[in-house]
Amino acid sequence: MPATDDGHDADEGRLRFRTIWISDVHLGTAGCQARALLDFLRHTESQRLYLVGDIVDGWQLRRRWFWPRSHNDVVQKVLRKARKGTEVVYILGNHDEFGRHFAPVSFGGIEIREEEVHVTADGRRLLVTHGDLFDAVVQRARWLAFVGDRAYMATLHLNRWFNAIRARLGFEYWSLSQYLKHRVKNAVSYITDFEVAVADAARRRGVDGVVCGHIHKAEIRPIGRVLYCNCGDWVESLTALVEHHDGRLAVVSWKDIAMQSERVLADAAMPHEEPDAHPACN
Repeated sequence: MPATDDGHDADEGRLRFRTIWISDVHLGTAGCQARALLDFLRHTESQRLYLVGDIVDGWQLRRRWFWPRSHNDVVQKVLRKARKGTEVVYILGNHDEFGRHFAPVSFGGIEIREEEVHVTADGRRLLVTHGDLFDAVVQRARWLAFVGDRAYMATLHLNRWFNAIRARLGFEYWSLSQYLKHRVKNAVSYITDFEVAVADAARRRGVDGVVCGHIHKAEIRPIGRVLYCNCGDWVESLTALVEHHDGRLAVVSWKDIAMQSERVLADAAMPHEEPDAHPACN
C-alpha cells in the first residue's frame, strides 16, 4: 500500500504510525464513543497497537448489560487488525481487571499483559501501564472508587442531556465532567499527585518514560527525568498517543485524524500537472 513520507496512505486516506496507544474506551457503557473510535481505527494503521486498560468496563457490565452493535464493531475491528499483522497488546486496567487472573496470555492474536516496556524507534524505553496500580484511592479504598465511578457516570448522563439542548440551540459540545475535573481544587491536586507517582515509579524502574491512562487526561510532559505520557480517553476527549516512525510522540484527537485523512484523500484526487518535456524558449 503506497504511503507518503509523512506516514499517509494516499490511496485510502489512512495515516500510518509506528505505534498507537489508546486507553479508557469503556466499552459496555453508554458514555463510550464507540463510533468515533471505530472511525479513528479505520483511518489509522500501525505496526503495534496498545490498548492501555479500561477498554471493556467490567464494573458497569456487572450492574447492567449494555452492548450495542457499535461496541461489537470496535472489538471486531481490533481483531481484524491483529489478523492482518498489527501487533496488538492489551494492558489491563481496573475496570477490566477480570483479565488479571489469566495474564499473561494470548487470545485471538492479542497479547494480554499487566504491563509492558516499549522501545521507541529512537531507542527510548517506555513503561506501558494503565496506572490504577499507582492510584491510592483504587488500591486502598475500593468502595470509594466504585462510588466515584457511579458519580462520574451520572455526570456523563447529565452531560448528554445538557449537550443535546446545547446542540439544538446551535452551541458546540461542552464537557461538564472535564470542567469539574480541571476546576475543582481536590481533583486538580489528585491528577497532579497521580502523574508524579506514575513518573516516580517509572524512574525507579530505570526507564525513560511512561505511557498510561486511567485519569482521562491526555498529556505529554517531562516530570523530572521521566517523560510522562497519558493517552486520554474515548468517553470525552477522544484522544490517542502515537509514535511516528522516527520515534516522535504526539497526542492526536479523533477530529485531527479525520481532518488529516480528508486532506490526504483530497490531495490524492487532485490532478498533478506534468512539467513540459520541451519548455518554450524565449
